Amino acid sequence: MSRPDKKLIHRIEELRERINHHNYRYYVLDSPEISDAEYDRLFDELVELEKRYPGLITPDSPTQRVGAAPLEEFKTVRHSLPMLSLNKATAEAEFLDFHRRVLELSGLSEKEIRYTVEPKFDGLAVELVFERGIFSLGSTRGDGVVGEDVTLNLRTIRPIPLRLMGSPNPDLIEVRGEVIMNKEDFETLNKKREKTGEALFANPRNAAAGSVRQLDPKITSTRPLNMFAYGTGRVEGKELTNHWDSILYLKGLGLKISHYIELCEGVDQVKAYYQRILELRNDLPYEIDGIVIKVNEFSVQAKLGELSRSPRWAVAWKFPAQQENTTIRDIIVSVGRTGALTPVAMLKPVRVGGVEVSRASLHNEDEIRKKDVRIGDTVVVQRAGDVIPEVVKVIASGRTGKERKFTMPDRCPVCGSKAERPPGEAIRRCTGIACPAQIKENLAHFVSKGAMDMDGLGHKLLEQMVDKRIIQDQADLYLLKKEDVMRMDRMGDKLAENLLRAIQNSRNPSLTNLIYALGIRNVGYHLAGVLARHFKSMDNLGRQTTEDLTRVHEIGPIVAESIYNFFHNPKNLRVLEKLKKGGVTFPVARAEPREAPFAGKTFVLTGGLDSFTRDEARKAIEDRGGRVSSSVSKMTDFVVVGRDPGSKYETALRLGVKALSEEEFKKMVGR
Repeated sequence: MSRPDKKLIHRIEELRERINHHNYRYYVLDSPEISDAEYDRLFDELVELEKRYPGLITPDSPTQRVGAAPLEEFKTVRHSLPMLSLNKATAEAEFLDFHRRVLELSGLSEKEIRYTVEPKFDGLAVELVFERGIFSLGSTRGDGVVGEDVTLNLRTIRPIPLRLMGSPNPDLIEVRGEVIMNKEDFETLNKKREKTGEALFANPRNAAAGSVRQLDPKITSTRPLNMFAYGTGRVEGKELTNHWDSILYLKGLGLKISHYIELCEGVDQVKAYYQRILELRNDLPYEIDGIVIKVNEFSVQAKLGELSRSPRWAVAWKFPAQQENTTIRDIIVSVGRTGALTPVAMLKPVRVGGVEVSRASLHNEDEIRKKDVRIGDTVVVQRAGDVIPEVVKVIASGRTGKERKFTMPDRCPVCGSKAERPPGEAIRRCTGIACPAQIKENLAHFVSKGAMDMDGLGHKLLEQMVDKRIIQDQADLYLLKKEDVMRMDRMGDKLAENLLRAIQNSRNPSLTNLIYALGIRNVGYHLAGVLARHFKSMDNLGRQTTEDLTRVHEIGPIVAESIYNFFHNPKNLRVLEKLKKGGVTFPVARAEPREAPFAGKTFVLTGGLDSFTRDEARKAIEDRGGRVSSSVSKMTDFVVVGRDPGSKYETALRLGVKALSEEEFKKMVGR
């Protein structure tokens, strides 16, 4: 390997500096200066140079955020200065008592005391240690004296810099802060977990804490975490005299601080700040449960001292609780657009956090059993994430004996199809292909490129068709006439003809595409191909028992049960018969070619390809016996790299997986 010259070393340093700058603009200031594509080009260039010259990789390089192997357990870390908890005030009178004690113990007058005030984040307290500007250690608060070493996980959180900005950096600085998850990100994460049958997080705080305390940093890296710095521990090489200046100093070092930190002169300004933040509470993107008030001058803090576990110079003034008591009048089951059955408590209306609540999620049947929720119970209700109402707990002492236990139905309450709950999953789902509650989502899947490929038939048109009752299931698409299509808004002759032509052109799918289009739970495009190659026809597939299905390589018991349930649902069979009457051919798959050059090989696709759509590339691989995966691992054989590749390319380089250019891939598939 050739030795890098000074020009190349300078380029690597320049790339790191530019990437760090743009990370700061994006993750800390929320004000990006360049496009994602331009950022990716800079990042990919750095990855490539570091791959060629691994001796130049440094721990603070932006390429080194993720990559460590999972831990077996967390090590403990003793904080050099205790991370004390705060005493709480729940009313103005308690805050004024705190202020009175500050004046008495400090011997200062009203005019000599200033307070720094800031929102009280509801997350996980952490400490970050930077040595000569480099992030070297991260830990949880723990019991205030000893925490857990979560350095590898904290490195994955983008607002946390791996190298501090500015020059010179202090010899050592301990930064205290709160890891949080924004409300919107929390909702998105829980929706994803619901779809995959994973247990839901109760609130953003639990989601943030659980994400940081993962033994595998790669899991943490997938979670949308944020961090705000709110103070310092030990500092060497920099003199700081008050809290306000220390916060501004942290901001200058590239750390994210709250936009709402203020310096107050006297108690009246603190009270006004409390009221203003209380009114803002529900509009903030993250959860807060009060404000934190700190004596500003460090010399006064030192004079006031500390109790055994809390400082005398700070207090948390908590907001009124966002919880109320009410009664469960009934429990119903709602069916989501993915077929998930969710129990919902119908409540005696009550105002929670300024909003009237009459229904609240019970999440799933395991949660009902765990909390022992019954119809007629008196319960505590809160707005989780200050947004979604949920039942927190039952007040068992309020029971009269008339309460009734609730049992989840084994049939969909909307369409009557069987509701299945695979082993190990928390969610029960409807198996009906034409269930009105999920038909829009099923239709969008049915017409997509990897399925029946009806070009031009997008979500909005499908929604109109369902809402206007033009269609009620997938087969109705093939029975449409021009006058039906013309009933939709903004529909002209040309567009109507194009849509009908797209539907007409989709009547002769491959068996793989047809199986995939049906949206059988747990059957993606790859498994649809496996089923098509093995069973050769839809009729043959529909006759199989779960035992027959599990004999096929890659088909496990959960997938087998989903397939069996689908083909033993009379409503699904009626849709299949309607598809045949509508002119859709149910093909017989050709025998597999003896030669399968990609047999046993796993491919991952990343970036845009010029000569293939993503589905065409997938089909080219699977037609040759290969498998397409969505993530890169040591078991991956090839990563096909197109324009503007994402993090999968970076992972492939780190793991030493063979990367193929589009031209190399074209040669492999003979195109």
